[in-house]
Amino acid sequence: MLWLVLAVCASPIIASYFTYYVIKPEKRNNYGTLIDQRAHPMPAMATTTLDGRPQALEQFKGKWVMLMVGPGACPDTCQKQLFEMRQLRLMQGKEMDRIERVWLITDKEPLDTLVIREFDGTHMLRADAATVAAWLPADPGTTPADHIYMIDPLGHLMMRFPKDPEFKDVRKVYKDVYKLLKASSVG
Repeated sequence: MLWLVLAVCASPIIASYFTYYVIKPEKRNNYGTLIDQRAHPMPAMATTTLDGRPQALEQFKGKWVMLMVGPGACPDTCQKQLFEMRQLRLMQGKEMDRIERVWLITDKEPLDTLVIREFDGTHMLRADAATVAAWLPADPGTTPADHIYMIDPLGHLMMRFPKDPEFKDVRKVYKDVYKLLKASSVG
């Protein structure tokens, strides 16, 4: 009788270990890739504004940061990312004030004034390309300029979205950002 009671009490634990380690759940709840913050701590970067004033990325602690990287020339893919970041922020409704958009410009090329005006509200900072490339992880076959990243309010890099999401996938990105904001009381 004692063995039967022990078996009944231990069966849920054994079943959970069996399910997790043998069956291995395949379904994820998020579209973006979660990043281990310990493996990618924010480096000390000498970032500056477009007019050359120093402005640290750490200044945005306390808010969620949607981050992209790219050259100053800003080809069509860059402008598409800037547009998506603006729209994703607007889609959050009353929670949009919790998100800042940052574009790290990795060269000294001058920016087109139309791009600056069109994406007003995006913080445009110049940063060293080598430091940024060493910090931001990218999918195999891509570069950091191909992704949009999320930094949490504590200043930790925590999520990377895939390269060139299609329209239906942009809704998945929106859902990820929505879930982050809903689950977080910080920022």
